[in-house]
Amino acid sequence: MIITMKVEEIILGNFKLEYPLERLAPLDQILFLDIETTGFLSSGSTLYLIGCAFYSEGNWIIRQWFAQTPDEEPELLHAFFSFAQNYSYLIHYNGNTFDLPFLRNKAGQHGIECSFGQMEGLDIYRRISPYKNFLKLPDCKLKTVEQFLGLQREDGYTGGELIQVYRDYTASHDYNLYHTLLLHNSDDMKGMLEILPILSYYDLFNCSMKARKVQANYYNDIHGVPRKELILQLVFTSPLPVPVSFMGRGCHFKGEGHEGTLIVPIYEEELKYFYANHKNYYYLPTEDMALHKSIATFVDKEYRQQATAANCYTRKLSLYLPQWQVLVEPFFKREYKSKDLFFELTDDIKKDRELFSNYASHVLNAMAMQD
Repeated sequence: MIITMKVEEIILGNFKLEYPLERLAPLDQILFLDIETTGFLSSGSTLYLIGCAFYSEGNWIIRQWFAQTPDEEPELLHAFFSFAQNYSYLIHYNGNTFDLPFLRNKAGQHGIECSFGQMEGLDIYRRISPYKNFLKLPDCKLKTVEQFLGLQREDGYTGGELIQVYRDYTASHDYNLYHTLLLHNSDDMKGMLEILPILSYYDLFNCSMKARKVQANYYNDIHGVPRKELILQLVFTSPLPVPVSFMGRGCHFKGEGHEGTLIVPIYEEELKYFYANHKNYYYLPTEDMALHKSIATFVDKEYRQQATAANCYTRKLSLYLPQWQVLVEPFFKREYKSKDLFFELTDDIKKDRELFSNYASHVLNAMAMQD
């Protein structure tokens, strides 16, 4: 009996994407990829299944190439690379770490040309993993993201557990084992399509948003101390599939669907603006300020001294907003070595809606990336 590689297709009828994938590329140019192997190292394990999802004639379709024996590995690779060359965009889940290097190494072992090198790619895992803490996820495994989005799957196995299932299949060719192996991969492929809305959280931090309304709020804290805060009402490019809230950097964010609220503290205090070239300034100890030498030469020598980087400043009492990189200039600090940066909430800035839209993105990224 001659055993040959199997090819299966599943048409996902009435399946609708919940994320605008066409922003990346035309749908018929996008290919999703997931592989199944008997180990992590390509040198000592077998590639036994390659699964793809693609869009054709109004439907999403899953295609699976399955090696019934390890000897069919080259046939599997030839079939996949021949198919993949028709696509320009490749999407996967942690494929940059595992799937793609594994396929390249296997292709090299068999002397097969790897034809997806020129494709643009998107690793969903890499896009979302920086925001794991923001989303309060324990990890960024595919099943964890599925659970976060409220998705269910039939398959209950892990890839590691299926290694023995494949070995048992190569010995018995039991159809139930074959079905188990294909189900795991098809659930991964379908899951990859279904979790695409998770990319809306990537868009939250990397695409433009609009500050629809900006207002100051005044209140007393639990100790009765008067406080000020800035409230920004936001509109997002992509709707958030699951409501999220997060506190960090002294700020608070809540988002649901296309809209969100960001609250940032306003500081009313005296801060210092440090001049760039202290060699051109004198410091006046009695005034606690620096003056440019072109002006300070008129001050008696006993009341002036050469400025240093640490005292070359002017002080100003005003309202300030925090910033974690220099977004708005001039920027102010409490002390020269202080890492906290601020900008003045001037009347002109209060009217600048575009600036507040950029500022909202700035604050959110600082919150998400805090240590």
